[in-house]
Amino acid sequence: MSPSDRTSVSEAVNRPGGLLLQADGLLKHFPFRDSLGRARGAVRAVDGVSLAVPQGRVLAIVGESGCGKSTLGRLLLRLIEPDSGRLRFDGEDVLALSPAALRAKRREMQLIFQDPFASLDPRMTVEAAITEPLILHKLHRGRERARVAELLERVGLRPELARRWPHEFSGGQRQRIAIARALASEPRLIIGDEPVSALDVSVQAQVVNLLGDLIRDLGLTFVLISHDLGVVRQIADEVAVMYLGQIVEQGPAEALFHAPRHPYTRALLAAVPGQGGALKLLEGDVPSPVSPPPGCRFHTRCPFVQPICREQVPTLDGEAHRAACHLQDSLPAATPIREAAADARLARLQAYFTEQPA
Repeated sequence: MSPSDRTSVSEAVNRPGGLLLQADGLLKHFPFRDSLGRARGAVRAVDGVSLAVPQGRVLAIVGESGCGKSTLGRLLLRLIEPDSGRLRFDGEDVLALSPAALRAKRREMQLIFQDPFASLDPRMTVEAAITEPLILHKLHRGRERARVAELLERVGLRPELARRWPHEFSGGQRQRIAIARALASEPRLIIGDEPVSALDVSVQAQVVNLLGDLIRDLGLTFVLISHDLGVVRQIADEVAVMYLGQIVEQGPAEALFHAPRHPYTRALLAAVPGQGGALKLLEGDVPSPVSPPPGCRFHTRCPFVQPICREQVPTLDGEAHRAACHLQDSLPAATPIREAAADARLARLQAYFTEQPA
């Protein structure tokens, strides 16, 4: 998507009916006990997250493993209940819905799981798996088989494969089937939890392109949970960066990739192959989510840490591009990811030809 096609969350907030999904202060802690059943604390998986997703846009949630992004995705669908906070879908309070109303609302909100081998029931044929949501939501009555064929074609599979069993397909094909099943209920919102990370590299690009086509052609709103910044860069309009249960930076994808404002975001970009050391790599271990550090949670690993970082909790400041960093206005300029990668490739080519005999 070109920069001109991108719409910031702040613009959508000011446009009537522009937001499809809005979360305010979502919090989820998982208590744990010792062998005698005594409470010993809680894992602060999601710790006061607020975000907004405009209709028809792609929000990517990125961060290291254990940062809380998958938990956040399940909170957004109310697959798990938050301890506190508010969640609205198309202006409706999702947390206030009764169990029956929530089941009906789930037609509009679907999830694509990470592992295509675990997300399909091995005892059901492809046709049965895709037909199930059609029956549940009373869609396309009397033409379920035709609808299954349409969905399979939509995701790039032949309709005659509907009678086969999941074990007869490759990982990429199974993920296409999972996408077709998610589309069966005609949702407005889809959350993809690492939807391509379990696939071979050669297949990942095909599935990412398929998702991009579906988002564009069907006008879907998509929340992509991923640690792969290459995938994020290809299809995301907006990016939210999570660290230890909190969002530390959020903004339009182009702005965030070209001018990251938080040291943690810079470190994630430095880990992208091809950076050539242009950005400082992250060092140290992630602190325990049971007892996060005081002040800025990233200060134990930040190369720019100052005394204020250890004492005061930073707020997520800014408008279209926001960062929770006390020093964001005084950090040295970051090398944009695209130019850094290009410079590294050019340097390798120059070195290669310099070393070759005339």
